[in-house]
Amino acid sequence: MLGNISSPTGMLADLEEHYSFHCEQGVHTPFIVFYTLIADELVDAVKQFVETHDNVIAVDVISNAIEALAQATNTKPSARPGYLHSVNEDYYKRIDAMEFTISHDDGRNPQDLTEADIVLLGVSRSSKTPLSIYLSQLGYKVANVPLDFQSMPPKEIYDVDPTRLFGLIISAELLANIRKKRLGNAIGVAASYADLECVYEDLEKARALMRKLGCITVRTDNRAIEETAQEILRYYENTHPQVNTSRNNGE
Repeated sequence: MLGNISSPTGMLADLEEHYSFHCEQGVHTPFIVFYTLIADELVDAVKQFVETHDNVIAVDVISNAIEALAQATNTKPSARPGYLHSVNEDYYKRIDAMEFTISHDDGRNPQDLTEADIVLLGVSRSSKTPLSIYLSQLGYKVANVPLDFQSMPPKEIYDVDPTRLFGLIISAELLANIRKKRLGNAIGVAASYADLECVYEDLEKARALMRKLGCITVRTDNRAIEETAQEILRYYENTHPQVNTSRNNGE
C-alpha cells in the first residue's frame, strides 16, 4: 500500500522503500506492483521504476476498464484523481447536515445552537422547518427556533453569531390565513392562534427580538422555499466566503 502518490517523486520514493524491504526479506519472487492510476505523470513514474529495477512486474488494473467505458459511452475520461473521494465526502457532509437539522428542528437541543451554520427564527407557520430541510440538503447545518412568546426563547440564542441568525418575517394577514387553514375544524378551540390582532402582536414581538439580536430579517410572503433560501445564502455566503468555497469545491 503506497502512501504519497500525489507526485512522481513521492511515487518513486514509496516504491523504492517497498522494493528495498522486499529485497531484504531474501525472497526471490518478483516484486509486483498493482496500480490504479489515471494521471500520466504517475503512470510514467511506475514505468520508470520498472525499467530501472530487476525482477519487478507492474500491473495496470484500471486502464482497460476506463478505455472500454469510454468507447461504450462515447465520452472522454475526465482524468481527475480523487474525484470519487471528493464526491463521497460531499455526500456524507450533506447527510451529516440533514441529521443535525432534523435533530435541531422546532427549538430542540438549544445547547447546540452555536454549532449551526444557520439559525432560523420565526413565529409559528413562517416556513422555518421546510426552509431548514431545504438548506440542509445543500450541506448547511440548520437549527430553527420558534418564537411563540408563551415561553422565553432559549438563552443560547444570544451566543450565536448574528451573521448566522436569520429572522423570518411574513405579513400578518397572510399568516393569519395560513394559521386558519392549519387549524381547520379546530379553530373554535384555539381561535386566538389565528386571530389577526394576536398575529400582529406575535409578529411585533418577533421583530423586537430580532432587532435586539441584530439578526438579518428575510420576508417569506408568497415566495417559494427555494427563493427564500437563496436570499438567506446570499447574505450568509457574503460573510462566510470560505465556507461557501469549500462547499462548491466539494460538488
